[in-house]
Amino acid sequence: MCRLYGFRSTTARKVECELIRAQNSLIAQSHLDERGESNPDGWGLGAYSDGEPCVDRQAAAAYESEAFRWAAARVHSCQVMAHVRRATIGNPGIQNTHPFEYGRWLLAHNGSVGAFPVIRPRMLEAMTLPHRQAIQGETDSEHVFHLLLSLHEQQPEMPLLEVLRHGLQQVIDWSRGADPDSEIALNILWSNGEELVGARLGRSLWFVAREAVHPCEVCPGALHATKDSKIAYRAVVVASEPLTTTEDWTAVPENSVFRIGSNAGLHIEAYSESRNAAQSPL
Repeated sequence: MCRLYGFRSTTARKVECELIRAQNSLIAQSHLDERGESNPDGWGLGAYSDGEPCVDRQAAAAYESEAFRWAAARVHSCQVMAHVRRATIGNPGIQNTHPFEYGRWLLAHNGSVGAFPVIRPRMLEAMTLPHRQAIQGETDSEHVFHLLLSLHEQQPEMPLLEVLRHGLQQVIDWSRGADPDSEIALNILWSNGEELVGARLGRSLWFVAREAVHPCEVCPGALHATKDSKIAYRAVVVASEPLTTTEDWTAVPENSVFRIGSNAGLHIEAYSESRNAAQSPL
């Protein structure tokens, strides 16, 4: 069912230890997660530089991949997205490996849309032609990505969090109409490099908000961050499971959507179609 990682900070930081060396690093979760399952069917790592993403992906187990270790060691960024895959819809293959990339956009998904084979034609019909043609794999995740991008292009004035809410509701409504008993799990990370939005719907998701640089747990207090006296350091990490043991991780509320802006502030809202949904800024 996959594991997710998202990072956003005000100044660039290395994230190698969270991905590779921490007690519950992403690579450790690829081998064995808290459910006792492995996530061996692919890995992906995307990091933004000057607003543009650089993505490395392989259809291989992260815990067996030297390439994943090398890619993680190179990252020094204000925004990072990573994913290790346990295949459900779509066979293991590079075209089905997250995060998916389109221009400056990235998306990673943990979960499954059980009715996807039935609702796929409706999803494709709702997309613009360029996004229908851009799909390379067979996953529900990639189709959700291009549905969201199509909605954004059709209503560019709508905030990304509302686009996400609207797009996910469409998928949920179509799924329930096709098969009310089918599984719907949509933990999403979606970014354009300027902001990171996401959802927790049906899978575990945790966050930690940092008001100062977090000393590395495995590198005797190393900070791994760019120092800038003009910018106060803030960061948010979102992950399927807590990565570190010396911080207080908080569960993202089930049935919620969230936004992390350029100031690394986290804003969480209850998931609802209403624009007047209950809100809890953090």
